This record gives sequence, structure tokens and C-alpha cells, in this order.
Amino acid sequence: MLQTEFETAPEGAATALELVALRRQIDALELRFSQLAASFDASRYWDYDCSNSAMDWIRFNCRMTSTAAADRISVGRHLPKLVESAEAMGTGDIGFAHVTVIARTANTVKSFDETALLPLAKENSPGMFHYKCLHYRHSLDAKAYTDDQERLAEERSLRLSTAEDGCLLISGVLDPVGGAVVRAALEPLAQPSGAHDDRNREQRMADALVEQVTDGKPANIQVTATIETLKGLAGAAGGEMEFSLPICATSIQRMACECSVTRVLLSQESVTIDVGRSKRVISSGLSRALKARDGHCRWPGCERSASMCDGHHLVHWINGGPTDLDNLVLLCRRHHRMVHEGGWQLIKTEHQKIVTIAPTML
Repeated sequence: MLQTEFETAPEGAATALELVALRRQIDALELRFSQLAASFDASRYWDYDCSNSAMDWIRFNCRMTSTAAADRISVGRHLPKLVESAEAMGTGDIGFAHVTVIARTANTVKSFDETALLPLAKENSPGMFHYKCLHYRHSLDAKAYTDDQERLAEERSLRLSTAEDGCLLISGVLDPVGGAVVRAALEPLAQPSGAHDDRNREQRMADALVEQVTDGKPANIQVTATIETLKGLAGAAGGEMEFSLPICATSIQRMACECSVTRVLLSQESVTIDVGRSKRVISSGLSRALKARDGHCRWPGCERSASMCDGHHLVHWINGGPTDLDNLVLLCRRHHRMVHEGGWQLIKTEHQKIVTIAPTML
């Protein structure tokens, strides 16, 4: 008995064909919608209906975003001179997304030539085609392109604010060059640190930002805490640091693993009566020896480089642990936090192997 094509084809083949066919139907409808949108704009009915613009009317009444509405109007306006592009879309050589990029490009250049862009549209995805069109714009009018880039640079901004729970809220816009610099600095640090890394991309990017800013070195911040807080004793107040709400004892203990400590004695009236000399918990020489010995984060399966790690006391110095090589181990910032705030425990075996114990096992 002969089997049909769909019976022998891999699972999902029929769905794949239907997706392509449906997309072409949708693209055809999008093209018709764009024609009507441009005609509606010219009719100025939107003004009669008390809207600010045709885009605003379409956005509200057709349940679309401002960008989508503006794109449809733009495509409709340029469609009379995009005959070949419309034909290519009809045959499935390009999609409506390509036509949108072509229309956007036509909006920004004076001597627009559809025939110069259509071959690029057929060879590239819409995203890559947009990239190619930027080169096209620059080739036609480098000064105008430069002016656009300068405008984007002038619109740069960065806003930092503190939420009620103490978290830092970051919002902003960087120009293409500034954005590329930041991405180039963060992307290598935001890669998963191993199969055990269960952070999502946003969490890895957040950690990468902190790692980049500190440049693999302890941050120059001042933390104020009592000896009771540092020991994690019951009833102790939280610690204090600039630009932050009170922080917990475990975070202070983590930061105190590798820092400079200054003794400040206060009277009962909180008046300073004595200030000791600042002293590093882990000296520069000991730090170099630790990095040379461990080479990278010692958490099993992690190979974050030594320059991006902290020195961690297996037995904290506040609890009597010595600050020497036998009691120190390199941990990257993520795993250092997991030990202190996360409740994990590290044990060094007699063969110098590091064993991790999860909080649920304690």
C-alpha cells in the first residue's frame, strides 16, 4: 500500500506549510490595510473625528501600537513607487516586514531607488535587511546619517532611583556607539558559568554590570556595622552603607571576607571617641598568592577567572578563622553570595578538594 506525502513527511511538515501560506495571506492583508491607512490619512476624517493624527486614530480604533500604525501609513504612501516590491511580496520572495523597511528607508533619503534595495531584501531576513539599509542610507547621504547619529547621542540619558525596598532602579537610553560599548563589556561576563548556572539572561546581565563596575576588585564603599551585626547575633541591627537602605548581616559578612577594616569606637551618645588605622583583612601579597594557587573560582564546575573572584574565608575571621591560605578560597561573586546569603556551605577535604553542601542538606 502506497503512503501519502504527509504520512511519510516528518511530524510538523503540514503545519510548516500552513504557517508559510497563512503568513502570505496575512502579508497581503497588511498591504491592503496600508493602502487604506494612507488613503484614510489623506481624507483627514481623523481630524473630523477629533483625533490628533491618522496614526493616533488608527492606534486607538484599530488596537495597534503607534509604531505599527505609522509603518502602515508609510507603506501605503510609498506603495505607488514600490511596484516591484509589491510583486515580490506577492510571489513570496519577500515579506511585508521587508516592505516596511523599504518604506522607512524611502522616508529618510531624497533619491530613493527601489531597485537597489530589492535584491538585498530577497537575500536577507527583515532584521539583516534593516542593517543593510542603514549602509544604503549612509552611502547616499553621509552627512544626514551622521546628523541622525548625533541626534541619538544628544538624546542619551541614564536615570538611577531607589525603590522603597532599597533596590536600584535603572532606566535610560544610549546612542548606538555608547550602547555597543556597554554590550561589548557586559556580554562576555554575562555568559553562563557552567551547566549548573540556573540564572536567566537578565540576572546574568545584572551580575555582569556589577562585575564590570567593580573590575574584579572589592568596591570602594563604606559599610558601618556593629560587632554584633558582623557576628550575626540575634537582636542586632542591620548594617548601613551609602546609597542603600539597611543591609543584612550575611551580606556584611560576605563583604567583610576581603576588605579594609577600620575600628571606630562610639560612646553611648554615638559620639566618635577613637578611630583605628585601616587594615586589609587579606593583604595584597596574600591575595596574589591565593589567585596564583586557585587560578579561578573553586566552586565545582565554575571557571570564572581569578580577577573576577573574591577571597572567601572558610571559617570567617569574625568567628576566629585565620586569614591564611589554608582558610581561604577563591569564589566568584555569584557563588560567594550563594555561600553567605544563600546558606550554602563549603568544606575543604584533606586532598584540598572543595565540597559544596546545599542549605536543604544542612
